[in-house]
Amino acid sequence: MTRGTMSAAAMAAVLLAGPALAQGQAQADKAPPAAPAKALARDFSGVWTNATVTRLERPASFSTLVVPKAQADEVAKATKARNAQANGDSDLSKGNFKDENATAGYNAFWIDSGDSLMRVRGEARSSFITSPADGKMPFKNRAKSLALMNRDGVEYQSGKGAYTDPEDLPLRERCLISQSDAGGPVMLNAIYNNNYSFVVTPGYFVINLEMNHDVRIAPIFASAKEARAHHQPATIRPWLGDTVAWWDGDTLVTETKNVNPIQEGRTLTPVSAQGTVTERFTRIAKNELLYQFTVDDPTHYTQAWSGEYSFKPSKGQIYEYACHEGNYAMVGILRGARLKEAAAAAAAAKGGN
Repeated sequence: MTRGTMSAAAMAAVLLAGPALAQGQAQADKAPPAAPAKALARDFSGVWTNATVTRLERPASFSTLVVPKAQADEVAKATKARNAQANGDSDLSKGNFKDENATAGYNAFWIDSGDSLMRVRGEARSSFITSPADGKMPFKNRAKSLALMNRDGVEYQSGKGAYTDPEDLPLRERCLISQSDAGGPVMLNAIYNNNYSFVVTPGYFVINLEMNHDVRIAPIFASAKEARAHHQPATIRPWLGDTVAWWDGDTLVTETKNVNPIQEGRTLTPVSAQGTVTERFTRIAKNELLYQFTVDDPTHYTQAWSGEYSFKPSKGQIYEYACHEGNYAMVGILRGARLKEAAAAAAAAKGGN
Protein backbone atom coordinates (compact mmCIF):
# COMPACT_ATOMS: atom_id res chain seq x y z
CA MET A 1 0.00 0.00 0.00
CA THR A 2 1.24 3.51 -0.69
CA ARG A 3 -0.18 4.96 2.47
CA GLY A 4 -3.06 4.40 4.87
CA THR A 5 -4.50 7.39 6.68
CA MET A 6 -8.05 7.69 7.96
CA SER A 7 -9.58 11.11 7.41
CA ALA A 8 -9.64 13.46 10.38
CA ALA A 9 -13.42 13.32 10.50
CA ALA A 10 -13.48 9.53 10.50
CA MET A 11 -10.86 9.32 13.23
CA ALA A 12 -12.73 11.83 15.34
CA ALA A 13 -15.93 9.83 14.97
CA VAL A 14 -14.25 6.84 16.60
CA LEU A 15 -12.98 8.80 19.57
CA LEU A 16 -15.87 11.19 20.09
CA ALA A 17 -18.53 8.52 20.49
CA GLY A 18 -20.82 9.13 23.40
CA PRO A 19 -21.54 12.17 25.58
CA ALA A 20 -18.89 14.12 27.42
CA LEU A 21 -17.78 12.66 30.71
CA ALA A 22 -18.67 14.10 34.07
CA GLN A 23 -15.90 16.04 35.76
CA GLY A 24 -13.65 14.27 38.23
CA GLN A 25 -11.43 11.24 38.09
CA ALA A 26 -13.36 8.07 37.26
CA GLN A 27 -12.85 4.94 39.26
CA ALA A 28 -11.27 1.90 37.62
CA ASP A 29 -13.91 -0.64 36.67
CA LYS A 30 -11.60 -3.60 36.95
CA ALA A 31 -9.02 -4.72 39.47
CA PRO A 32 -5.41 -4.24 38.33
CA PRO A 33 -3.75 -7.33 36.86
CA ALA A 34 -1.59 -9.54 39.02
CA ALA A 35 2.14 -9.03 38.75
CA PRO A 36 3.95 -11.43 36.41
CA ALA A 37 6.02 -14.28 37.72
CA LYS A 38 9.61 -13.26 38.45
CA ALA A 39 10.83 -15.40 35.55
CA LEU A 40 8.73 -13.30 33.15
CA ALA A 41 9.57 -9.88 34.55
CA ARG A 42 12.57 -9.28 32.28
CA ASP A 43 11.36 -11.45 29.45
CA PHE A 44 8.87 -9.81 27.12
CA SER A 45 10.29 -11.13 23.85
CA GLY A 46 7.43 -11.89 21.51
CA VAL A 47 4.77 -10.18 19.42
CA TRP A 48 2.68 -7.44 21.04
CA THR A 49 0.06 -4.97 19.85
CA ASN A 50 -1.01 -1.44 20.76
CA ALA A 51 -4.20 -1.55 18.67
CA THR A 52 -6.88 0.65 20.24
CA VAL A 53 -9.21 3.51 19.34
CA THR A 54 -7.44 5.64 21.97
CA ARG A 55 -4.93 8.07 20.50
CA LEU A 56 -2.09 10.22 21.81
CA GLU A 57 -4.08 13.35 22.70
CA ARG A 58 -7.42 13.57 24.52
CA PRO A 59 -10.41 14.61 22.40
CA ALA A 60 -12.78 17.29 23.65
CA SER A 61 -15.55 14.79 24.41
CA PHE A 62 -13.57 13.42 27.37
CA SER A 63 -12.81 15.48 30.45
CA THR A 64 -10.75 12.94 32.37
CA LEU A 65 -7.96 10.47 31.69
CA VAL A 66 -9.75 7.44 33.15
CA VAL A 67 -13.06 6.63 31.45
CA PRO A 68 -15.96 5.17 33.47
CA LYS A 69 -17.15 1.71 32.50
CA ALA A 70 -20.45 2.88 31.03
CA GLN A 71 -18.73 5.35 28.72
CA ALA A 72 -16.02 2.87 27.72
CA ASP A 73 -18.67 0.27 26.90
CA GLU A 74 -20.55 2.84 24.81
CA VAL A 75 -17.44 3.65 22.79
CA ALA A 76 -16.78 -0.05 22.13
CA LYS A 77 -20.41 -0.67 21.16
CA ALA A 78 -20.49 2.30 18.78
CA THR A 79 -17.18 1.32 17.18
CA LYS A 80 -18.30 -2.26 16.58
CA ALA A 81 -21.58 -1.03 15.10
CA ARG A 82 -19.78 1.28 12.67
CA ASN A 83 -17.45 -1.51 11.60
CA ALA A 84 -20.34 -3.90 11.06
CA GLN A 85 -22.17 -1.34 8.95
CA ALA A 86 -19.06 -0.57 6.90
CA ASN A 87 -18.53 -4.28 6.28
CA GLY A 88 -22.12 -4.86 5.17
CA ASP A 89 -22.99 -6.03 1.67
CA SER A 90 -22.94 -3.36 -1.03
CA ASP A 91 -26.05 -2.57 -3.05
CA LEU A 92 -24.84 -3.51 -6.51
CA SER A 93 -27.99 -2.09 -8.12
CA LYS A 94 -26.69 1.42 -7.42
CA GLY A 95 -23.84 1.00 -9.89
CA ASN A 96 -20.35 2.42 -9.46
CA PHE A 97 -19.65 5.11 -6.90
CA LYS A 98 -19.27 8.52 -8.54
CA ASP A 99 -18.89 10.90 -5.61
CA GLU A 100 -15.10 11.25 -6.15
CA ASN A 101 -14.68 11.79 -2.42
CA ALA A 102 -10.91 12.08 -2.00
CA THR A 103 -11.17 12.21 1.80
CA ALA A 104 -12.67 8.74 2.13
CA GLY A 105 -10.40 6.13 3.72
CA TYR A 106 -10.39 2.36 3.67
CA ASN A 107 -13.54 0.49 4.55
CA ALA A 108 -13.55 -1.46 7.79
CA PHE A 109 -12.31 -4.66 6.16
CA TRP A 110 -8.82 -3.17 5.93
CA ILE A 111 -8.80 -1.54 9.35
CA ASP A 112 -7.33 -3.22 12.42
CA SER A 113 -7.13 -0.45 14.99
CA GLY A 114 -9.00 -2.27 17.73
CA ASP A 115 -12.57 -1.66 18.78
CA SER A 116 -12.23 -0.33 22.32
CA LEU A 117 -10.37 2.18 24.45
CA MET A 118 -6.88 1.44 25.70
CA ARG A 119 -6.78 -0.20 29.13
CA VAL A 120 -3.90 0.27 31.55
CA ARG A 121 -4.07 -1.85 34.69
CA GLY A 122 -7.73 -2.39 33.93
CA GLU A 123 -8.54 1.32 33.49
CA ALA A 124 -10.03 2.55 30.22
CA ARG A 125 -8.07 5.59 29.01
CA SER A 126 -9.13 8.57 26.89
CA SER A 127 -5.56 9.44 25.81
CA PHE A 128 -2.00 8.19 25.99
CA ILE A 129 -0.83 11.50 27.44
CA THR A 130 -0.99 11.62 31.24
CA SER A 131 0.88 14.89 31.77
CA PRO A 132 -0.11 17.67 31.21
CA ALA A 133 -3.41 16.83 32.86
CA ASP A 134 -5.46 18.07 29.89
CA GLY A 135 -4.01 15.30 27.70
CA LYS A 136 -2.63 17.75 25.12
CA MET A 137 0.90 18.17 23.80
CA PRO A 138 2.31 21.45 25.23
CA PHE A 139 3.55 22.94 21.97
CA LYS A 140 5.20 26.35 21.96
CA ASN A 141 3.78 26.82 18.46
CA ARG A 142 1.77 23.84 17.22
CA ALA A 143 1.27 25.22 13.71
CA LYS A 144 5.00 25.83 13.26
CA SER A 145 6.10 22.48 14.69
CA LEU A 146 3.59 20.56 12.57
CA ALA A 147 3.73 22.73 9.45
CA LEU A 148 5.16 20.05 7.14
CA MET A 149 2.91 17.35 8.58
CA ASN A 150 -0.12 19.56 7.99
CA ARG A 151 1.02 20.35 4.45
CA ASP A 152 1.54 16.67 3.70
CA GLY A 153 -1.94 15.92 4.99
CA VAL A 154 -3.55 18.57 2.80
CA GLU A 155 -1.67 17.32 -0.26
CA TYR A 156 -2.61 13.73 0.47
CA GLN A 157 -6.30 14.57 0.88
CA SER A 158 -6.49 16.86 -2.17
CA GLY A 159 -3.94 15.26 -4.49
CA LYS A 160 -2.58 18.74 -5.18
CA GLY A 161 1.05 19.56 -4.52
CA ALA A 162 4.26 20.71 -6.18
CA TYR A 163 5.85 17.24 -6.18
CA THR A 164 9.01 18.70 -7.67
CA ASP A 165 11.19 15.69 -6.88
CA PRO A 166 11.19 12.52 -4.74
CA GLU A 167 12.50 14.46 -1.74
CA ASP A 168 9.45 16.73 -1.83
CA LEU A 169 7.19 13.76 -1.11
CA PRO A 170 6.40 12.88 2.51
CA LEU A 171 8.61 10.32 4.24
CA ARG A 172 5.60 8.04 4.44
CA GLU A 173 4.99 8.32 0.69
CA ARG A 174 8.64 7.43 0.14
CA CYS A 175 8.33 4.54 2.62
CA LEU A 176 11.41 5.63 4.58
CA ILE A 177 9.75 5.38 7.99
CA SER A 178 6.34 4.14 9.07
CA GLN A 179 3.35 6.29 8.22
CA SER A 180 1.97 6.12 11.76
CA ASP A 181 5.07 7.16 13.75
CA ALA A 182 4.95 3.61 15.08
CA GLY A 183 8.73 3.50 15.41
CA GLY A 184 8.98 6.55 17.63
CA PRO A 185 10.53 7.89 19.62
CA VAL A 186 7.07 7.83 21.20
CA MET A 187 5.61 4.83 19.46
CA LEU A 188 2.11 5.57 18.22
CA ASN A 189 -0.68 3.40 16.85
CA ALA A 190 -2.63 3.64 13.60
CA ILE A 191 -5.62 2.23 11.76
CA TYR A 192 -3.75 -1.00 10.98
CA ASN A 193 -0.39 -2.79 11.34
CA ASN A 194 -0.16 -2.20 15.08
CA ASN A 195 2.00 -5.23 15.87
CA TYR A 196 5.53 -5.16 17.30
CA SER A 197 8.08 -7.92 17.71
CA PHE A 198 10.26 -7.33 20.77
CA VAL A 199 13.51 -9.23 21.27
CA VAL A 200 15.35 -8.84 24.58
CA THR A 201 18.83 -10.33 24.93
CA PRO A 202 21.52 -9.70 27.56
CA GLY A 203 23.15 -7.11 25.30
CA TYR A 204 20.44 -5.71 23.02
CA PHE A 205 16.80 -4.66 22.83
CA VAL A 206 15.32 -4.94 19.34
CA ILE A 207 11.98 -3.43 18.30
CA ASN A 208 10.74 -4.74 14.95
CA LEU A 209 7.63 -3.01 13.62
CA GLU A 210 4.94 -4.45 11.42
CA MET A 211 4.38 -0.98 9.94
CA ASN A 212 6.94 -0.42 7.20
CA HIS A 213 9.28 -3.01 8.80
CA ASP A 214 11.16 -0.32 10.74
CA VAL A 215 13.65 -1.61 13.33
CA ARG A 216 15.16 0.04 16.38
CA ILE A 217 18.19 -1.63 17.96
CA ALA A 218 19.25 -0.41 21.39
CA PRO A 219 22.40 -1.74 23.10
CA ILE A 220 21.80 -2.51 26.77
CA PHE A 221 24.38 -1.23 29.27
CA ALA A 222 25.00 -1.87 32.96
CA SER A 223 23.80 1.55 34.10
CA ALA A 224 22.20 4.76 32.90
CA LYS A 225 25.55 6.54 33.20
CA GLU A 226 27.31 4.00 31.00
CA ALA A 227 24.46 3.96 28.47
CA ARG A 228 24.44 7.74 28.10
CA ALA A 229 28.21 7.74 27.63
CA HIS A 230 27.71 5.53 24.58
CA HIS A 231 25.38 7.80 22.62
CA GLN A 232 26.70 8.47 19.14
CA PRO A 233 28.16 11.91 18.35
CA ALA A 234 25.49 14.60 18.00
CA THR A 235 26.35 14.99 14.33
CA ILE A 236 24.96 11.50 13.68
CA ARG A 237 21.15 11.70 13.60
CA PRO A 238 19.67 8.43 12.30
CA TRP A 239 16.08 7.59 11.46
CA LEU A 240 14.15 6.97 14.73
CA GLY A 241 17.06 8.51 16.65
CA ASP A 242 20.02 7.12 18.59
CA THR A 243 18.71 4.81 21.34
CA VAL A 244 20.58 3.26 24.28
CA ALA A 245 19.12 1.16 27.10
CA TRP A 246 19.65 -0.06 30.65
CA TRP A 247 17.73 -1.97 33.32
CA ASP A 248 16.18 -0.16 36.28
CA GLY A 249 15.10 -3.10 38.42
CA ASP A 250 12.73 -5.06 36.18
CA THR A 251 12.03 -2.06 33.96
CA LEU A 252 13.95 -1.69 30.70
CA VAL A 253 14.67 2.00 30.14
CA THR A 254 15.63 3.51 26.79
CA GLU A 255 16.88 6.98 26.02
CA THR A 256 16.71 8.40 22.50
CA LYS A 257 18.45 11.52 21.20
CA ASN A 258 19.49 13.03 17.87
CA VAL A 259 16.43 12.14 15.81
CA ASN A 260 16.96 12.61 12.06
CA PRO A 261 16.32 16.29 11.22
CA ILE A 262 14.06 15.36 8.29
CA GLN A 263 11.99 13.13 10.56
CA GLU A 264 11.76 15.96 13.09
CA GLY A 265 9.76 18.05 10.64
CA ARG A 266 7.49 15.27 9.47
CA THR A 267 6.23 13.53 12.58
CA LEU A 268 3.33 14.00 14.99
CA THR A 269 5.76 14.11 17.92
CA PRO A 270 8.65 16.31 16.72
CA VAL A 271 11.92 16.02 18.65
CA SER A 272 14.74 18.45 17.92
CA ALA A 273 18.50 18.08 18.28
CA GLN A 274 18.08 19.42 21.83
CA GLY A 275 15.37 16.90 22.70
CA THR A 276 15.47 13.62 24.61
CA VAL A 277 12.83 10.88 24.77
CA THR A 278 12.87 8.42 27.67
CA GLU A 279 10.82 5.22 27.35
CA ARG A 280 10.17 2.57 30.00
CA PHE A 281 9.03 -1.00 29.36
CA THR A 282 7.67 -2.90 32.37
CA ARG A 283 5.94 -6.27 32.22
CA ILE A 284 3.26 -5.71 34.84
CA ALA A 285 1.34 -8.90 34.01
CA LYS A 286 1.67 -11.95 31.81
CA ASN A 287 -0.60 -10.32 29.25
CA GLU A 288 0.34 -6.67 29.77
CA LEU A 289 3.51 -4.73 28.96
CA LEU A 290 3.38 -1.18 30.30
CA TYR A 291 4.94 1.41 27.99
CA GLN A 292 5.71 4.83 29.49
CA PHE A 293 7.39 7.78 27.80
CA THR A 294 8.60 11.30 28.56
CA VAL A 295 9.53 13.90 25.95
CA ASP A 296 11.83 16.72 27.06
CA ASP A 297 12.48 19.18 24.25
CA PRO A 298 12.70 22.96 24.90
CA THR A 299 12.66 23.69 21.17
CA HIS A 300 9.13 22.48 20.50
CA TYR A 301 7.43 22.34 23.91
CA THR A 302 6.80 24.60 26.89
CA GLN A 303 7.45 21.72 29.31
CA ALA A 304 8.35 18.06 29.41
CA TRP A 305 5.32 15.86 28.77
CA SER A 306 4.58 12.20 29.47
CA GLY A 307 2.22 9.37 28.74
CA GLU A 308 1.63 5.65 28.93
CA TYR A 309 -0.30 2.77 27.47
CA SER A 310 -0.15 -1.02 27.57
CA PHE A 311 0.93 -3.45 24.89
CA LYS A 312 -1.11 -6.66 24.83
CA PRO A 313 -0.01 -10.05 23.40
CA SER A 314 -0.71 -10.49 19.69
CA LYS A 315 -1.37 -13.77 17.94
CA GLY A 316 0.89 -14.98 15.15
CA GLN A 317 4.03 -13.46 13.71
CA ILE A 318 4.90 -10.31 11.81
CA TYR A 319 5.07 -10.77 8.05
CA GLU A 320 6.81 -8.75 5.36
CA TYR A 321 5.47 -5.26 4.75
CA ALA A 322 5.40 -4.16 1.11
CA CYS A 323 5.27 -0.43 0.44
CA HIS A 324 3.95 1.42 -2.65
CA GLU A 325 4.17 -1.58 -4.96
CA GLY A 326 7.75 -1.44 -6.18
CA ASN A 327 8.04 2.37 -6.34
CA TYR A 328 5.50 2.65 -9.14
CA ALA A 329 3.37 4.98 -7.03
CA MET A 330 6.16 7.52 -6.64
CA VAL A 331 6.91 7.51 -10.37
CA GLY A 332 3.22 7.99 -11.09
CA ILE A 333 2.89 10.91 -8.67
CA LEU A 334 5.88 12.76 -10.13
CA ARG A 335 4.88 12.00 -13.72
CA GLY A 336 1.36 13.25 -13.07
CA ALA A 337 2.72 16.53 -11.69
CA ARG A 338 4.89 17.03 -14.79
CA LEU A 339 1.93 16.35 -17.09
CA LYS A 340 -0.14 18.94 -15.23
CA GLU A 341 2.67 21.47 -15.60
CA ALA A 342 2.95 20.76 -19.32
CA ALA A 343 -0.80 21.13 -19.78
CA ALA A 344 -0.79 24.45 -17.92
CA ALA A 345 2.14 25.73 -19.99
CA ALA A 346 0.41 24.71 -23.23
CA ALA A 347 -2.79 26.46 -22.17
CA ALA A 348 -0.85 29.61 -21.28
CA ALA A 349 0.96 29.59 -24.63
CA LYS A 350 -2.32 29.12 -26.51
CA GLY A 351 -3.90 31.96 -24.57
CA GLY A 352 -0.97 34.24 -25.41
CA ASN A 353 -1.47 33.68 -29.11
